[in-house]
Amino acid sequence: MAGERVRWGVLATGGIAGAFTADLIDLPDAEVVAVASRTEESAKAFAERFGIPRAYGDWESLAADEEVDVVYVATPHSAHRVAAGLCLEAGRNVLCEKAFTLNSREAQELVGLAKERGSFLMEAMWMYCNPLIRQLKALVDEGAIGEVRTVQADFGLSGPFPPTHRLRDPAQGGGALLDLGVYPVSFAHLLLGEPSEVMARAVLSDESVDLQTGMLLSWESGALASLHCSLVGGTSTSASVTGSEGRIDIPSGFFHADRFVLHRDGRDPQEFTASAADGTQASLKHEAIEVMRCLTAGETESPLVPLDGTLAVMRTLDTVRNRVGVTYPGEAAPL
Repeated sequence: MAGERVRWGVLATGGIAGAFTADLIDLPDAEVVAVASRTEESAKAFAERFGIPRAYGDWESLAADEEVDVVYVATPHSAHRVAAGLCLEAGRNVLCEKAFTLNSREAQELVGLAKERGSFLMEAMWMYCNPLIRQLKALVDEGAIGEVRTVQADFGLSGPFPPTHRLRDPAQGGGALLDLGVYPVSFAHLLLGEPSEVMARAVLSDESVDLQTGMLLSWESGALASLHCSLVGGTSTSASVTGSEGRIDIPSGFFHADRFVLHRDGRDPQEFTASAADGTQASLKHEAIEVMRCLTAGETESPLVPLDGTLAVMRTLDTVRNRVGVTYPGEAAPL
């Protein structure tokens, strides 16, 4: 890295890439030095929008840019294996959007590549880096609500999405599960780890991707998680974790939480809120800060978003897709 600043490259120019880059350029220790797209026109337009000095019309050039310390991969998840793989092969560090890959096999390949090269790799699970979610997890781990019994979480969009939309395109890993369901599943994993059993039902589209999926996860401790994702109905995006001695509720927007309420038996409810600096509009910056902290410290993975945890989430998503009968082009069935 050059001096104390971390030099970022951005791979892809869609909505999430723009949101992340907007937060990056507000961080004093970050410098966005390059962007790549499949077309030079798109890359140049993005570069002009954010004042980025170098724009590439192909991914390989960004991966080969030795003045880039870390690449943020913001393609659809169907391209994550190829895009992140190119960067890791070239010796770049990588922050890769979620869902991390299409399946656990691809995820394991990326993790293997990173370890082989000694490069940093992290899934862009911004929820895990959110200070309020970190505080919630600490309370649960400290026993504030006793032994965890149940977790509930939902994430649904009202749509409707036409058949041509990427969310309904099997070739782009379409469906509610990988785009939205990854959040409820990751929330349950954060609090309870990998489940011992997974049950699921789904409503499939004509293109054979899931329009909505319900999941029931169970653990040997007796804990259960009831999770839901949807492309056909806007849900409250709420979450809760209930223990033997209390409950924590996130009333809405659990994946970028700015408020939660702790209920404990025999006590008044206690509300926790984000500071102005930690508000939902700035939440993406926390994952960038964590990446830069790791790189400065010479760490190859983040303790907040560990690679073993990412692999476990991908295994659960694989199992859900097996249960509901969703496979993508080029995959073996069952996974």
